[in-house]
Amino acid sequence: MEQDKIDYVNLETHETRDVKNQHINGSLTVILRDWDNILKNEPKMVYITTVNPGEIKGPHLHKKRTSYFFCFKGKVVIIVRDLDGKYHEIETSEKEPKLIQVPKKFASAHVNLSDKPSTILTLADIAWRPNDNEMENLTFDDYNWEKWK
Repeated sequence: MEQDKIDYVNLETHETRDVKNQHINGSLTVILRDWDNILKNEPKMVYITTVNPGEIKGPHLHKKRTSYFFCFKGKVVIIVRDLDGKYHEIETSEKEPKLIQVPKKFASAHVNLSDKPSTILTLADIAWRPNDNEMENLTFDDYNWEKWK
């Protein structure tokens, strides 16, 4: 992924099989391998966030950090406002996994599109520190939030 661009990659998902009789017992989704060279900066912080049904998390703008989002439970739309003020909407879910890159200085929000809590894994190239003033809360007043209700 190019570092200063909103981007995403579709992630590989593989069925997993029982060791005794080879029936399908689940799946495995590859998020990061060192040889894929997807992330330009090594993650310095990894965390999980949830968004309740019908809720919006954000929008937030990170001044210094690039974030990568992976929804592994539920379904969300990641709304990103670029430096020109244009909005980009990227839907992702456990059934259609993507790793979504939001560069520093681009604001983003998560909207839960499912009827249960959605869970997102976040990788960030800069770790959060108390009182670092790296994040700014925004509102996206000119965005049509109604379309997700």
